[in-house]
Amino acid sequence: MIAFVRGEVAALTLSSAVLEVGGVGLELMCTPGTLATLRTGSRATLAASMVVREDSLTLFGFVDEDEKLTFELVQTASGVGPKVAQAMVAVLSPDDLRRAIASEDVKALTKVPGIGQKGAQRIILELKDRIGPPVGGAAGVRPAVGEPWRDQVQQGLVGLGWSTKDAEKAIDAVAPAAGSTTEVDVAALLRAALRSLSRA
Repeated sequence: MIAFVRGEVAALTLSSAVLEVGGVGLELMCTPGTLATLRTGSRATLAASMVVREDSLTLFGFVDEDEKLTFELVQTASGVGPKVAQAMVAVLSPDDLRRAIASEDVKALTKVPGIGQKGAQRIILELKDRIGPPVGGAAGVRPAVGEPWRDQVQQGLVGLGWSTKDAEKAIDAVAPAAGSTTEVDVAALLRAALRSLSRA
């Protein structure tokens, strides 16, 4: 299995990054927060998890090992596939997920598109004794530079199943939190936008 991928970022799409490794372009499916840390032409290292299906091999890329391990662990819960697992680490950092499961916070888990009340309760039941305590730090959160955060947050929300109209409303709601600084935490803004959508 592929544990990590290191190379030059050849291309970025709404939901993936292509890293050139030894003349081969490897496409990794990534969360908006991970994509926000990458720039075309720069070198990057992403922790990787390969999901094997009968008809496909899919690589998922992560900013760090903690996010990758969390992604792999949540898939061991009934009814959680790679797409829902990726949405979980997109909406909640690994520590936020640990806290939500440990404290049986169903509401936090149902903020993730694709997880309803019953699904959240099942995840808590199956993972509570295995996910471990929060490790500290802001795992999975990386600063992004410049104004493109609006596009990145919108692409992230649309990629997670929200309509463009809903995404725009949520972006307007969280825009004041971005301020006018050059460094914007896209992952945090995405989570804030998802929270505002879940309240709507």
